[in-house]
Amino acid sequence: MGQKRVLILCGDFMEEYETMIPFQALQAYGVAVDAVCPGKKVGDVCRTAIQQLSVVYQTYTEILGHNFELNATFDEVEAKNYDGLILPGGRAPEYLAHDPKVMKLVTEFAKSKKVIAATCHGQLIMAAADIVKGRKITAYPAVKPPLVAAGAHWVEPESMESNVVDGNLITAAAYFGHSEFVGHVVKGIGGNISGYHKRILLLCGDFMEDYEVAIPFHSLRALGCIVDAVCPKRKAGDTCATAVHDFEGDQTYSEKLGHDFPLNATYDDVDASCYDALVIPGGRAPEYLALDESVIALVKHFMENNKPVASICHGQQILAAADVLKGRKCTAYPAVKLNVVLSGASWLEPDPIHRCFTDGNLVTGAAWPGHPEFISQLMVLLGIHVSF
Repeated sequence: MGQKRVLILCGDFMEEYETMIPFQALQAYGVAVDAVCPGKKVGDVCRTAIQQLSVVYQTYTEILGHNFELNATFDEVEAKNYDGLILPGGRAPEYLAHDPKVMKLVTEFAKSKKVIAATCHGQLIMAAADIVKGRKITAYPAVKPPLVAAGAHWVEPESMESNVVDGNLITAAAYFGHSEFVGHVVKGIGGNISGYHKRILLLCGDFMEDYEVAIPFHSLRALGCIVDAVCPKRKAGDTCATAVHDFEGDQTYSEKLGHDFPLNATYDDVDASCYDALVIPGGRAPEYLALDESVIALVKHFMENNKPVASICHGQQILAAADVLKGRKCTAYPAVKLNVVLSGASWLEPDPIHRCFTDGNLVTGAAWPGHPEFISQLMVLLGIHVSF
């Protein structure tokens, strides 16, 4: 059987998590994923939106997210060449739902009964394509009226993590449910997961990189792993601020404010012996987490017990501070090379920037574009396999 292929329909101001999480997670599992946008071609960029629920306002807030680079051209894709279609939410679906070429494409997927998976406002495109009559559908609550008008059997989301599966249609209320959402897509295109009973610790801190915490968190949970996201001096239910780091032609990366990332476990309750692996996101958090003696002790436990450790971008600042890199082969974001070399490691040049490397129990990557390699290499160490 050939490689599975999935198409993601993009547009300006789509929600960034709702695009990048399935895009990189599915690639990590061995699925070919093409991201396209009407009127744009391979190499063009779509701007994304960071949308968050607000405790102050009556609706969600929005700020500018990462720039998302398309890897295929809309006018060249055909539904027959794909096993599934993903429709991210955000504001893009409001205008994509009026595009005749989009409607034709979605209808072709529906007629062939291939998987169509939509999140948040992406269901507007389903309604416009007239494929929801009599089907059980959930979405962000504001999308209920057009879905009901289109004949859908509306399923009220119990929480923003809610997912509903009705045959080939997969719908989710928001990106909070993307762990389950991605898992449903994998199953829908014929995937089987083995070796997934693993417990992962995700080390968080304020202004860690937005993608570098969210992608591993949801990608590993979609595989059936338990992932505990913790931060020193924080407890379950608290949030960490994140940073959006992009490569926009400057001498270094740019930074914007990202999503608030909710922690699901309490740092002070962590027993390192209960976990199978440690994941360390990059961003700016590692600069100060590397000064925390409890963090250093935690990292040493995983390395001394030869448990898988996966660290990306600036996360290697923590590894260097923990003095666990002597004699190891390691890459990182190029600006962190000094930390890596001074710690006694052999530097591996990340060329191109998505290159990731495994040395024994250690997986290192340079930046978030490398997540598919980063996660797939960690999966190998954990003994997790996705087959189709």
